[in-house]
Amino acid sequence: MTTINRSALYVKELCYVAFFTAMIAVLAQISIPLPGGVPLTLQTFAVPLAGLVLGPKKGTLATLIYILLGAVGVPVFANFSGGLGIVLGMTGGFIISFPLMAFLAGLGVKKSVKSPLLWIYLLLGAAANYVIGTVWFMIVADSSLYAALAACVIPFIPTAILKIIMAGTFGPMLRGVLVRSGLL
Repeated sequence: MTTINRSALYVKELCYVAFFTAMIAVLAQISIPLPGGVPLTLQTFAVPLAGLVLGPKKGTLATLIYILLGAVGVPVFANFSGGLGIVLGMTGGFIISFPLMAFLAGLGVKKSVKSPLLWIYLLLGAAANYVIGTVWFMIVADSSLYAALAACVIPFIPTAILKIIMAGTFGPMLRGVLVRSGLL
């Protein structure tokens, strides 16, 4: 492969990573505030989608860039918020679990899009998001497990199932189209 071809491939990969970073930021703005302090957003749809389409490394990179942008103050988090205070705040555990969520989704699609492993990896990613986010919430909010589950998990179960189904269905399809067309 020539230097020019490698450079073009590298630029194309960076563009995909940037696109998914931006998509996570845009979908974070589709946010419904809930009484417990944790908003319902579409980030948890965009994050595994990034892993499914880009694979484990580039999907994880997209989420890391998203977190870094938000941590330095770019308003990419829910409700156009940003800053280290958000990452270290009550919902920060959910945010810092995004790279793991994308990585697990990427591993699932790498194993096989036709295998039940894909769905297992998506469920593991969602579980990691809930566990890390809930434990973080309990620590920062000085909350009981019951209160944390009521604020961080129970209201989100129906939409989490829907997001996993949508990501697991459309992510591999989008990846397949991009691979077949030579774009990925």
